[in-house]
Amino acid sequence: MEFAFVIIAVVILLIAVFLFIKKPKSTSGVDLETYNALKTELAVSEQKVKSTKEEKQENEHRFLQRINRLEAEKTDLIEQLTTEKKKLSRAEESFNAQQERLQEQKAFVEESQIRFKTEFENVANQVLKAKTAEFTEVNKANLDLLLNPLKENIKAFEDKVEKVYKSESDERNVLKGEITKMMELNKQISDDAANLTKALKGDNKKQGNWGEMVLDKLLEGSGLIEGTNYSKQSSFIAEDGSRLLPDVVIFLPDEKHIVIDSKVSLVAYEKLVNAEDEEREGFIKQHINSIKTHIGGLSGKNYQDLYQINSPEFVLLFIPIESSFAIAVQHDQELFDFAWNKRVVIVTPSTLLATLKTVASIWKQEQQTRNAIDIATKAGALYDKFVGFVSDLQEVGKSIDKSQKVYGEAMGKLTTGNGNLVNRVENLKKLGAKATKEIDSRLLEE
Repeated sequence: MEFAFVIIAVVILLIAVFLFIKKPKSTSGVDLETYNALKTELAVSEQKVKSTKEEKQENEHRFLQRINRLEAEKTDLIEQLTTEKKKLSRAEESFNAQQERLQEQKAFVEESQIRFKTEFENVANQVLKAKTAEFTEVNKANLDLLLNPLKENIKAFEDKVEKVYKSESDERNVLKGEITKMMELNKQISDDAANLTKALKGDNKKQGNWGEMVLDKLLEGSGLIEGTNYSKQSSFIAEDGSRLLPDVVIFLPDEKHIVIDSKVSLVAYEKLVNAEDEEREGFIKQHINSIKTHIGGLSGKNYQDLYQINSPEFVLLFIPIESSFAIAVQHDQELFDFAWNKRVVIVTPSTLLATLKTVASIWKQEQQTRNAIDIATKAGALYDKFVGFVSDLQEVGKSIDKSQKVYGEAMGKLTTGNGNLVNRVENLKKLGAKATKEIDSRLLEE
């Protein structure tokens, strides 16, 4: 763009000079100065045109060199690209050839595996058929010696498991009958209590003995065993040195205990039963106070705090007459809470028998658990013995395989090859050696 402006300026200047030259000679001194100035400008313009032309030629020369250099680089890149394409083509051809060889090798390996597997199975079947009868006859006695104890242990284990499950099923069936017996026993106890009321009233010692007798009868009917599941009148020493004799101590699993003490309140109760309506209220209060007195006395003994006893934070107060406790609770609904706050739980024949039956069931479950642990222990020992048997049997198999290998090698030395022992010995006979027996023809054929 700059070069074009210079050309235009030069042209305009030339036109001006031309017009100036064509003017008449009658120019003034001012025109001469203008002429000189224009001449000077013309010289400057010519110099600029020359410089611009030289610069243009230099730029053209530089651009031409750059174009030639780029053309050379382009040619080199094209040659490199062509070379790399050839290398890639050769690499692809080599890769395809390797892939074909790999597929051929893979197919050969698979075919060989199938062929070897088939041949191995055939050989194994032949060896197995040939040796099965021999193995069975030779080792049957030894296997019986190993297997018979195992069979006996398995049979004993099965019998014990079946016995445990049968026992549990029988116990569930018996439990229904026991509940019926419990109801009948409770009714009988209530009837006995009513019949004995008159005989026992007024004699505290007889009342206590009778209550303990009812408690003994419940214990006998519960299924618990004295000396094993509970003790009676056991002696304990309190912290203050006094001697305590709880009526019954029930044993629970994990060395835990429940204390039961029997208390009888008959005097006020008998008067209450036989009183007229207007007198009943006073006898009811006397009866309730009698029970509370028993609660306070039992609470003060602190059986649950004895170091020889691992008991819950309460003891059981046994009242042998159901109706006696029922009347008391009916008229004093806070009686049970009163006892509980003093760490005493009131039980009657029905509730105590249910509790004792539960304890008996817990002991049965404990025994079954111990049996299960015993079974698991014996099963583990049986498993270990079975593992040992399998290991011994594997060693027997290895010995048989080793014997078979040695046998094959010995037979090979005996019958195969030009200088085998069978042929050499047979040649001795052919040379005139005297013999009364002959070698098996099958060995000679080999």
